[in-house]
Amino acid sequence: MRLHYLILVLLISLSALAQPALAQDRAATERQFHVWLDQTIWPRARAKGVSRQTFDTAFQGVTLNWDLPDLVPPGTRPQTPKQQRQAEFGAPGKYFNRGSVDGATSVGRQMASRHAATLARVEAQTGVPGRIVLGIWGRESGYGRVAIPYDAFEVLGTKGFMSTRADYFTDELVALLQIAEAGHAPERAMKSSWAGALGQPQFMPSSFLKYAADGDGDGRDDIWRSDADTIASIGNYLARHGWVAGRDWGFEVTVPPAVSCTLEGPDQGRKIRDWEAMGIARVSGRPFPEAERRAEGYLLMPAGRNGPAFIVTPNFYVLKDYNMSDLYALFVGHVGDRIEYGSGDFTARWGAVGGLYRSDVAAMQRTLEAMGHDVGGADGLPGFKTRRSIGRWQEATGRPATCFPETAMKAQLVR
Repeated sequence: MRLHYLILVLLISLSALAQPALAQDRAATERQFHVWLDQTIWPRARAKGVSRQTFDTAFQGVTLNWDLPDLVPPGTRPQTPKQQRQAEFGAPGKYFNRGSVDGATSVGRQMASRHAATLARVEAQTGVPGRIVLGIWGRESGYGRVAIPYDAFEVLGTKGFMSTRADYFTDELVALLQIAEAGHAPERAMKSSWAGALGQPQFMPSSFLKYAADGDGDGRDDIWRSDADTIASIGNYLARHGWVAGRDWGFEVTVPPAVSCTLEGPDQGRKIRDWEAMGIARVSGRPFPEAERRAEGYLLMPAGRNGPAFIVTPNFYVLKDYNMSDLYALFVGHVGDRIEYGSGDFTARWGAVGGLYRSDVAAMQRTLEAMGHDVGGADGLPGFKTRRSIGRWQEATGRPATCFPETAMKAQLVR
């Protein structure tokens, strides 16, 4: 008993000693951070035309934010990522939960009325429909209603100094200083997400410098407080990424059993009239618009055979340039249609798939790669290359092709 007591006292003493040491380590790291700002960031910012006054004002009172993810303090090694679940490798239907879809739609209709003139002007200038701009605005920041809590200089300073992608965030920090120098937002208005994405459209600073636009004519690109600038910036971004004026983003369809889900993907496009000839039809029962029938379209089955299917256009992949997620682009297009046309839910229901760890999906991907399949990288995310690779493996082994990772596959594909 006495031995247990002595061990407990020793552990408590070691813990007490560790606390000052930890505080001392952090204090030393903070000092290194400010040396790094002055010796590394300031020369780069000065070369880009940033004044010393702008630089000093930006970092006044800024300290490291130790609560951000993916930090690697000096002298330490990156930690092994924990297993996690997300919509992209869980159940896709969760991305379209009732509250998110209905909220983005109802507020989006209010914004469509309130900003009708600005939306129309941006559509005339860029070719991007107002409903698509609204869909992105709603998804990114709830039309400016979602709080953007972080000081962008604190976030990008911390991640540039000690994160797993330090070089990338260092470049973004220098771009942020250029934005401050140009006076697009007043002091301390430059708020960001935990990853450093800025304002209502959630642009990284480098994207701001390329695509932010002045929608209200005041000479600034204020994506934090100006709805008009936000609308103009989103429209400009999509136009500059290749939005094709006059084309839709896509259509929900039925895919006959004879049409394999392995035909999915932007590298397997064909004229929409050819998809139509294979038996693919719009769920609405209406024909495809004649101009669309003559143009190229692509099969999209984000849950394989376990959910809605779509024929999408090149504009769908422009939406993916905003956020590299099939579900994101689908959400934006869907909400935009609901705002403008009063569309309802997708006709097909999302199946009860998912429940896999990202590490499980990555293990499946590595096994499929070893078999010669191109899964698009073993990242644990079931993108179209992974989905169709699963379908091809299923077909080759005499199974019905569902084209989506499922728990029952682990015994064959997780090694």
